Amino acid sequence: MSDFFNAVYEYVKTVPKGKVVSYGDVARAIGSPRAGRQVGWALHCNPYFGVVPCHRVVFKDGSLADGFAFGGSGVQRAMLEEEGVKFIGDKVDMKTYRWH
Repeated sequence: MSDFFNAVYEYVKTVPKGKVVSYGDVARAIGSPRAGRQVGWALHCNPYFGVVPCHRVVFKDGSLADGFAFGGSGVQRAMLEEEGVKFIGDKVDMKTYRWH
């Protein structure tokens, strides 16, 4: 596994329950500010379901990924709602739940 993928997984493990970050947030946090798409790919390939909470990573506008690796956007939304994350329509309320 690449150092980049490992950096993504280690950072995402720090996102607290009930909070979300964007793909770009992760990319910036690990020192690769233009690698948001690669963050998405790393999470899509996440071999550590239940350990790396990839469901806490969303698009910058709060929308969910149709290609969520573990069951699609419906499963991702259910997982977030179970943690107390609220939505405005189909998007996470980023002003309230974005972790900085």
